Amino acid sequence: MVIRSDGAESPVLEDKESPILPDKPSRVKYGELVILGYNGFLPPGDRGRKRSKYVLWKRPDPNGVKRSKHYVVKTPHNSQAILDSQQHSISYTLSRNQAIIVEYMPDEDTDMFQIGRSSENPIDFVVVDTVAGEKNGDSGKVVQSTISRFACRILAERANPSVARIYAAGFDSSRNIFLGEKATKWQEGRDIDGLTTNGILLMHPQGSFCGGDSEPGVWREVSVCGGIYSLRESRSAQKKGRAVEEVTNVLQDGTLIDLCGATLLWRSAEGLEKSPTKDYLENLVDKLNAGRPVCPVGLNTLVIPRKSSYTGPDGGADKQQPYVYLNCGHVQGSHDWGHEKNSHTRTCPLCTKVGPVQKLCMGIEPAFYVDAGPPIFFAFNPCGHMATEKTVKYWASVMIPHGTNAFESFCPFCATPLEGFPGYVRLIFQDNVD
Repeated sequence: MVIRSDGAESPVLEDKESPILPDKPSRVKYGELVILGYNGFLPPGDRGRKRSKYVLWKRPDPNGVKRSKHYVVKTPHNSQAILDSQQHSISYTLSRNQAIIVEYMPDEDTDMFQIGRSSENPIDFVVVDTVAGEKNGDSGKVVQSTISRFACRILAERANPSVARIYAAGFDSSRNIFLGEKATKWQEGRDIDGLTTNGILLMHPQGSFCGGDSEPGVWREVSVCGGIYSLRESRSAQKKGRAVEEVTNVLQDGTLIDLCGATLLWRSAEGLEKSPTKDYLENLVDKLNAGRPVCPVGLNTLVIPRKSSYTGPDGGADKQQPYVYLNCGHVQGSHDWGHEKNSHTRTCPLCTKVGPVQKLCMGIEPAFYVDAGPPIFFAFNPCGHMATEKTVKYWASVMIPHGTNAFESFCPFCATPLEGFPGYVRLIFQDNVD
């Protein structure tokens, strides 16, 4: 059996004796953008352009643009390029009375995709700030977003679908990008470039993301024209970082894109072909449940949930819901043994270690997996999301930008910051699969 995936399809069985069907025109897939912190779905549901993931398909007609010409103007808002809603342009304001306008022309060789907080038509993938923890309904809304309305754009090569480049900032409904007087910008010879207010950061993995042997790379910042620079002293500092010539803005399988409020994972079409599917992950859960793990105290059978925790008919915790003791990894059911009043810690009845407990839940978003097994499960601390060993260990080693200049590791399935060292625990079940 060969595992192939777009993040939603079932494994494909190769059958050489199956009848040959007439060829249908297949859509070319560039890749997927997946938001970290969502276990395969948004709480209100994936609707329209606001989803937990976005698939980039080759467009019927190209809509890419490329740099054409540039010139200096005294009143940028009254210039012809800005007023022409059919003309793509970037305005770099140098002073109150001077700006450089860079015009862009249609490029038949590329497809353009735009990401941002705005719900206006030019944005293909609408992204809002990610709130850490389990997502239930609309709770935990961010009062003031730090994600740009037109955050970034990706240009994919139509003739070579494996090449997709990312650039900071996106064109608005008038096909303009404005870098104000206070925005970080610079001139080198006849070229001009700049950075957005909070910046678009990139981290390419070192090694092949899918295979379980890659390591996190170094975070960099991408400019409006696609240049790569070291990070600024703080997220919105005026001084740009140094140019990094050996790194490009071409997305790799497993590249992370931080929008300052949400972090996206890029999965290439080739990488997804080698990744586990949702059905494959659900089968792993089914096999684990088929082993009939039991609670050593209540002696009742436990059932690993695929998404959210079970609740009983009275709304309370279901007796089949498994819990993990985060200091030792022993999996048990809900019971009161070893629980002290007014305390969040419990004593494990199997090894007597004292620590917190957490409900277990399967990480079911396939794009976050760096391997397909073997099914030795680990869980993130403190959220309790389960995944394969290499997947958990990889994400525990990834430091994600947080705030203006901080970094922290978190669970990719719910964005909960990891606690303790190493930030995860191996699960020990009382059954025949341990």
